[in-house]
Amino acid sequence: MRIDAHHHVWSLDRCRYDWLGPEAGVLYADHGPADLAPHLARAGVDGTVLVQASDTVDETRFLLATAAATPFVLGVVGWVPLDAPDAAALLTELDRDPYLVGVRPMLQDLDDPAWILRDAVAPGLDAVEARGLVFDALVRPPQLDAIVELAHRRGALPIVLDHAGKPGVAAGWSWDGRAAWERALDALAARPNVAVKLSGLVTEARADWTVDDLRPWVEAVVSRFGPQRVLWGSDWPVCRLAGDYARWWDATHELLESLNAAECAAVLGGNAQRLYALSAEADPARPS
Repeated sequence: MRIDAHHHVWSLDRCRYDWLGPEAGVLYADHGPADLAPHLARAGVDGTVLVQASDTVDETRFLLATAAATPFVLGVVGWVPLDAPDAAALLTELDRDPYLVGVRPMLQDLDDPAWILRDAVAPGLDAVEARGLVFDALVRPPQLDAIVELAHRRGALPIVLDHAGKPGVAAGWSWDGRAAWERALDALAARPNVAVKLSGLVTEARADWTVDDLRPWVEAVVSRFGPQRVLWGSDWPVCRLAGDYARWWDATHELLESLNAAECAAVLGGNAQRLYALSAEADPARPS
């Protein structure tokens, strides 16, 4: 089963997206499941994980409703205010929905790189862990050390590092932050509760990126985590800033050409199905 482990949908009039304005170009428009469906069909992708793009519970409810109405959406990674006094109660309520599979605070936008380690966040994380949800880590390189510490403190919490931690792909392999990024990858790879999404790299690359531009970054991830702890995601529609769905999908197959068929199948679907505990197949009975 092929699974796109990371994509978004949004409706500009339905929810608040502080980061999304006219300056976002092609992204500043509604993007719904019907817009994504042809890309999935072309790639032969069977199901998806829908990920939050707004730091509001309102959007999480919207995504859960979208999942219930969309045959190919198998799970939702939503947002909750993990530092709120009622975080545990809110998680309990939201987790009654079978499509909730994880949570993702928008850590990359926070001023404090160690916010996730604050005492006020601990009860919320306790609830995430207790409910068996996955923690998606959306960070930039300066926040990676906090995720390393989080993985060390919470060995029972499944953590997925989104977009490989957003390394400086556009600067090339000589990027001055590469050594620190690699050290963080080494530390995270040593924690069996951590996996990595092979996603978002094209939007960190130059506008004229080639497969060879991406290759060392992909190899750095796969060589450390192995094909059983790497998940593929399109990051659609954000990937439209750097090409399109098909271009990243096709590039991925070139980048994974050293893997055997079983290993590729794991990266392109099996790992997402296992880590997010997704249904074995999309539900054709749901309306599209």
